[in-house]
Amino acid sequence: MRVDPCYFCGRPTFPSKGLIFNRNDGKSFRFCRSKCHKNFKHRRNPNKLKWTKAYRMKAGKEMTVDSTLLFSARRNVPVRYNRDLMEKTIQAMARVSEIRARRERAFYKRRMVGKKARELALARKLVAENEHLLPRLRGSELRRLKEAAADGDVAMDVENETEQDAVIPKRKSQVFGGEQRRLKVRINDEMDSALD
Repeated sequence: MRVDPCYFCGRPTFPSKGLIFNRNDGKSFRFCRSKCHKNFKHRRNPNKLKWTKAYRMKAGKEMTVDSTLLFSARRNVPVRYNRDLMEKTIQAMARVSEIRARRERAFYKRRMVGKKARELALARKLVAENEHLLPRLRGSELRRLKEAAADGDVAMDVENETEQDAVIPKRKSQVFGGEQRRLKVRINDEMDSALD
């Protein structure tokens, strides 16, 4: 079974799936779906569309130079069927896919090093620039925070305090028909019923 890549986006195109466009000069183009075919007909450049493999490789988001990528190259060399060779080939394919997955994970980790720190720095910069849009603390809350900081027993951060204030209290859910559930509470070894 030959699995060809899509001419436009690079996704694998399995037999009997997708579209094949044969040009008048005899060249055939295989597409995984109509989306790729339409973009090809509109003469769009796959290097400029972010969802294509070509863009991802150009932007450094995919592995481009790796020995495991050579195994998916097309080889039109007919080989006589041999059961042992077929078994070894299937084992090798599984091993190659395992190695490639491990290398892709390592590549992704190297690419994402420091991303959280950069996002945090951008968020802090955004908050600093638009501080006038944030809700202000009331005077009593500011005084309480200053007193707590002055005492030194509780180190509270103003940002954490504003986040806690922003939490909306949950309303109690009502039981059908406006009834309330009665709970039995044990007080001093005696059963007592109380309302929620």
